[in-house]
Parts: sequence; structure tokens; C-alpha cells
Amino acid sequence: MIKVKLVFDFDSTKEAKVIAESIQPEIIHKIPKINVDVSISEKTFSLSLEAKDVSSLRAACNSYLRWIDTALKVSKTV
Repeated sequence: MIKVKLVFDFDSTKEAKVIAESIQPEIIHKIPKINVDVSISEKTFSLSLEAKDVSSLRAACNSYLRWIDTALKVSKTV
């Protein structure tokens, strides 16, 4: 298995929770071949991804990074 951990530091605990909650539907619906683990510790949001092959892991990373970017842009607009 191949693993990657993405760690995001935010300005506040509230911002970290908002981003985590906004990508929750994507986590629940699961990407095939990918195991996902999410954690929040104060202002830090961590996303761990695990896959059997590099191409699946790369695709999942791209998807989650895009979803997080979109959530950040929306939260800054609202």
C-alpha cells in the first residue's frame, strides 16, 4: 500500500472544521481503491490517503486538493 498524508494549518479551529465538514460528503461516498482518514487537531486538518497503486493515489490527491481549494474559496466568499 502507498500512503500520503496532507496536513493543512488554518488560522482558526473553526476554519479547519468548516473545511473538514465541507468535504465530508466526498469522504462518505468514497473513491474506489482509496482508504481515507481525516483528523482535526486545533487549527490543523489532516487527510491521510492510502491506495494500492500510484495512479489511484495521485488521482485521489488531485480530487481532494481540488475539493479543499474550492471549499476554501467558497468560505472566503461567504
